[in-house]
Amino acid sequence: MAGRVSGARMEKEVHVAEVKAFKTKSGNTRFVLRDDEGKEYTTFREGIARQALAAEGGRARIECHEEQRNGFTNVYLDKVDPLEDHEESSEAADRDAEEVAWRTAVDAAPWLLGDKPKQSVPPKRFFEKLKPFKELVAEDIRDGDDAG
Repeated sequence: MAGRVSGARMEKEVHVAEVKAFKTKSGNTRFVLRDDEGKEYTTFREGIARQALAAEGGRARIECHEEQRNGFTNVYLDKVDPLEDHEESSEAADRDAEEVAWRTAVDAAPWLLGDKPKQSVPPKRFFEKLKPFKELVAEDIRDGDDAG
């Protein structure tokens, strides 16, 4: 049996393009994480594979090590931590703030329009009254998140 040479542990951030499972000749399951640069990382541990699947299509911080065996270099996953995509979470927070702000503006419409109108308010006038209020509420929500 040829010897193994283990390399140092590495940590890096990758975009997880896909995770696949393969049955080995011995009946074990080999999981392969492929990043967006085509590099492959292997694990036989289901817990690590679940974390890799959770990160599929997004970014992850991985820990891995290389092993040379029979003239081949295999890269084994030791840990996968899915990362929250800051841009996506920021966009989601902005959408949430906008949605809450519009609901608040609509709820406040009777006070924003003054006395109860005797006839329906034209949409343009309604929008002109509500939009500035909605913008203030959305800004306040976003600033409130930062002030924490």
